[in-house]
Amino acid sequence: MDWYQLSNTDQIDSPAIVVYKDRIVQNIALLKSMIDDVQRLRPHVKTNKMTEVVQLMQEAGIQRYKCATIAEAEMLGMVKAKDVLLAYQPVGPKVARLLELVQRYPDTIFSCLVDNKDAGEAISAVFAAQQKKLPVYLDLNVGMNRTGIKPDETALALYQYLHTLPGIEPIGLHAYDGHLHDTDMDIRKKRCDEAYAPVPVLQKAIVAAGLPEPVIVAGGSPTFPIHAARPQIECSPGTFIFWDWGYAKNLPEQPFQWAAVVLSRVVSIIDGQLLCLDLGHKSVAAENPQPRVHFLNAPEAQPVSQSEEHLVLKVADTAAYPIGTVFYGIPLHICPTVALYEKAYVAEDHVCSATWRVIARDRQIIL
Repeated sequence: MDWYQLSNTDQIDSPAIVVYKDRIVQNIALLKSMIDDVQRLRPHVKTNKMTEVVQLMQEAGIQRYKCATIAEAEMLGMVKAKDVLLAYQPVGPKVARLLELVQRYPDTIFSCLVDNKDAGEAISAVFAAQQKKLPVYLDLNVGMNRTGIKPDETALALYQYLHTLPGIEPIGLHAYDGHLHDTDMDIRKKRCDEAYAPVPVLQKAIVAAGLPEPVIVAGGSPTFPIHAARPQIECSPGTFIFWDWGYAKNLPEQPFQWAAVVLSRVVSIIDGQLLCLDLGHKSVAAENPQPRVHFLNAPEAQPVSQSEEHLVLKVADTAAYPIGTVFYGIPLHICPTVALYEKAYVAEDHVCSATWRVIARDRQIIL
C-alpha cells in the first residue's frame, strides 16, 4: 500500500481530513535538525490547531509557540505551553479575553504584538487595572504591508514609549516576512536579508538607548532556513507540521513530508470523462485558483468546476473511478483547509483508529 492509503475507509465519512501521526513526528524531528538549538524554535500553531499535535512538539522539547487567535492561545494554555506569543495586536474585547487567559493559565507566559500607541495604551490600562504586566513584542513591517511599524527611528521612539506604560513590558521585536516566497532560494535569501537588515540595527539602537536587548522573532516557513542560520533569533514556521502541495512545489529545499490529506469520494459520474467528488469549497481552502488539491491516486485529474459541496473533475476514463471510489488529496494550502473540519482522523499503519478535535478552529473555546 502507498503511505496514504487506509484499510478502513468504510469507517470514515467524507469529506474528511486525515493526519498521519508518524509523519508528523518525522517532520518535527526534521525541523529540529535544521536549527542549532531547539529553544530557538517558536512554531506557529495556526496550521494544526490541535492539542495532540502541540503535545507531540512538546515531547520533542519545543517549549515556545506562536499563534494568531485567542482560541489558539487558549489551546496552548490548556496544554501548559511555557511561552505563547499571540502574533496579533488585540483590540476591543480581545484585550479582556487575553487577560482572562493570563489569569486562567498561570503556567503559561502569554505575550502579544503592538504596533501603535493607542493599542499599547489600551492593553496597558486593562492589565494595569489588575496589577498585571503583559510582555509585548513590537510588530515590525518588513515588507508584508499588513501590520506593523517600519523598523526605523519611529519604531525606536514607540518602543521607548511602550516602556513607560505600567501594564505592559516590551521584550522583543517581531518581523514576519510572509511576502517572500520565491522558489529560487538565492533570490529568496537576498530579499529576506534585505528585509531583515534594519531589524538588528533597531535592536542595537534599543540597547544604546539604555533598554534591555529585545528578543527577535522572525520569519515563517519560506524564510525559516535563512533565519535559522542567524544566531540567537527565534524562528516561527508553521506549515512544516503537515506540509502542503504549494510549499512542496515552491520550497524544494525543505524536504518535509505531507502528513495530512483530504479524503473524498466519487458521488456521481457525469459522462465518460467527468466525475464529481464530495469536496466542495467548504472542504478545501478555496482562496487560490484551481487546482486547489492534488490527488495522489489520480494525479491526472483536472478540476472543471467547484461549488459548495461538489468538485467536478476531468479524467481519462471515468470507468476507472466507479461510484464510491476514495480519492486522497494534498491541498494546495493546508492551513485554512484544516480549519474547515471539526475533527481530524488519525492514521497509523494504514488504519484510522482515533480522531483529534480541531479545537482551535472555533473563535472561542471557553474564553
